[in-house]
Amino acid sequence: MATTITKHERNLSAIIHASTFSKYFIPFGNFILPLILWTANKSEHKFVDYNGKQALNFQISMLLYSIVTGLISIPFFIGFLPDLFDWNLFGFHRLSDLNNLDIHISSDDFRLSRFFWPAGITGLIQVALVVINVVYTILATIRTNEGQTFAYPFTIKFIK
Repeated sequence: MATTITKHERNLSAIIHASTFSKYFIPFGNFILPLILWTANKSEHKFVDYNGKQALNFQISMLLYSIVTGLISIPFFIGFLPDLFDWNLFGFHRLSDLNNLDIHISSDDFRLSRFFWPAGITGLIQVALVVINVVYTILATIRTNEGQTFAYPFTIKFIK
């Protein structure tokens, strides 16, 4: 890295990191905008080249972690599918009991619990990934704008 980093390089690098938030407005914007900014400026500025690689590697890693988390939950959902066709699952066998107004809630009647544990755990992991993504992207934007190099944690180096 060069010892003197111009204001233009710092701003451009910060914009590359901040442009990953465009995924909330544009599908795959967290890949498209940083990629465009990085490829247009990577040959001119080493600092921009480094930060563009960091931002793209982190976004690809977060996508990969999200896909793996989703794939891990698939066996639990498949194990739940046979219960969908059991008419006793949703209590349809007791429709005639509604006239008696005998309402009680018991944990034994809640047969979907097998479904909600894996969904809840994978949901928490997905929320944690979003929080990690937002926090570290903000940190990278701030540190890069100050002229410091920033390395994202949990990143697989796809682009070297």
